[in-house]
Amino acid sequence: MTTLHNPLPGAIGVSHITAYDWPAPDGACGGSPHMHLACTEAYVVTAGEGAVQTLTPTGYTETPLHPGVIAWFTPGTIHRMINGDGNLHVTVLMQNSGLPEAGDAVFTFPPHILADPDRYARAAALPGKEGPAVEQAARTRRDLALEGYEALRTATRAGDPAPLHAFHRAAARLAAPKVAEWRTRWQDGALAAARRTEDHLAALAEADPTHLAEARITTSTPTRAAGYGMCGRRQEYEIPGTTLPYYGE
Repeated sequence: MTTLHNPLPGAIGVSHITAYDWPAPDGACGGSPHMHLACTEAYVVTAGEGAVQTLTPTGYTETPLHPGVIAWFTPGTIHRMINGDGNLHVTVLMQNSGLPEAGDAVFTFPPHILADPDRYARAAALPGKEGPAVEQAARTRRDLALEGYEALRTATRAGDPAPLHAFHRAAARLAAPKVAEWRTRWQDGALAAARRTEDHLAALAEADPTHLAEARITTSTPTRAAGYGMCGRRQEYEIPGTTLPYYGE
């Protein structure tokens, strides 16, 4: 793992999402319901209209999205992006740099798939990056996640928290083998960024400006445009000087 040389503020990740306009079985257009286990995520809406559906132990909510809105949610929040007018565009800010791309995202597949790591991996994978087969696989993945999501939402609305808690346990079991790698990413990313600030503050307390001589600007452009993400077609970034990908939804 390469230490970040000049990360984005706080070593966050960033991507741009064009929400899927594919109709789902329930009639809504949008992405695949899923949950992050260690990362807070934020949506900055730049165009279009839509919503984000969220499901937590406190209940189900639907938050309107339109230009200027920033909506963010903590680990454990199941979320589904809804493309209301066919033109929803969102800039996604994600905690802990590339951690979601290292596996910190679990689809709300039905329980029998969540219970089998190999079967889950097959259901979550896409057969490449572009082409009709990839789009069809992304649609199939989305609809399979919706199947499990609808069961969770129905139970939660009925006052039965047991299925949601069972999903949390299944997600944690899927994540456990990946945590050692996640810890390294966090140490080289967000933790390292916080420690640099600690060093800067200590220096400034002594009126020491040495680190200011290292000032510089860095730019980046999308390294791959319009890949198939969980919520829509996404533009991904890789920050220069590091091997960590800065992906979003």
